Amino acid sequence: MSRSDDTESAGLAVLVPGGQGQLGRDLSAAAAALGDRVEVVAPGSAELNITEPGAVVEAVADLAAGAAESGRRAVVINAAAYAAVDAAEENEAAAFAVNADGPRVLAAVCSSRGVPLVHVSTDYVFDGAADRRPYRPDDPLGPRSAYGRTKAAGEDAVLGSGALAWVVRTAWLYGFGGNNFVRTMMDLEARRDTVSVVDDQRGTPTSSADLARGLLELADRITSGRAPQRKVLHCTNAGETTWFGLARAVFEELGADPERVRPCSTREFPRPAPRPAYSVLSNEAWAESGLTPLRPWREALTAFFADIRAQDSTARR
Repeated sequence: MSRSDDTESAGLAVLVPGGQGQLGRDLSAAAAALGDRVEVVAPGSAELNITEPGAVVEAVADLAAGAAESGRRAVVINAAAYAAVDAAEENEAAAFAVNADGPRVLAAVCSSRGVPLVHVSTDYVFDGAADRRPYRPDDPLGPRSAYGRTKAAGEDAVLGSGALAWVVRTAWLYGFGGNNFVRTMMDLEARRDTVSVVDDQRGTPTSSADLARGLLELADRITSGRAPQRKVLHCTNAGETTWFGLARAVFEELGADPERVRPCSTREFPRPAPRPAYSVLSNEAWAESGLTPLRPWREALTAFFADIRAQDSTARR
């Protein structure tokens, strides 16, 4: 919801496909922190397969009916994605089904029911060749990986559907649930003396908890008559670093020696899917739309580790 708590009408009723993933869980947590102002239904892919029209029709119909009965404002935030970047190189058809066909189905059903849709996308839709100028929402797309191509197709499907829909691109997500780079570095710090991490790919680490709060604020504005005119927005934490810089920051937060993290090049660490060399996203359009900018990435990372310590402390009591 609005960070200033200035909601003018009844609360939100939110359907979150992909609700058991990293972002989906943080959307549920962010909604819970707002009390009864936001009601979330967050089915996992086993409960709601967005590539199955019948299931999507039923889920969105239930959302709309429940919202009408309770006087809430219905909205769908799509957090479902095939996000295994390397696996998508060998399974592009499977990635396309979830990342493109699924959003197409969601958008069509949302359009028929008059329910707004917020679709989450990625920095991988760009080619990464920008000359150190953050990508703006209207910059040309040029995905270099199967994952990026399927996410770009999903954007096209949503924006061309006629639905009341917005695309929000983000990058380098990490959180409590799911697999992510921060969790990987935490594990490697405990198991290895040194870790080599690429230092020639730049982007912005983004807390999925911070993104979740931003998406709920956007949903609130859309459903209360204050929707942004721009249909494509970028939302990441502020600032930029490399994967090497992020790894060193993780070691610092763990109280470990950051010198144990060694820089290497992309060429020295080949992966099946090509990564963008530069994928910093400009958040100017987000702020210009009246939405609250996310805090600096380093501050968000510190808060993430503070939450981990708090949870560990509670668990030990």
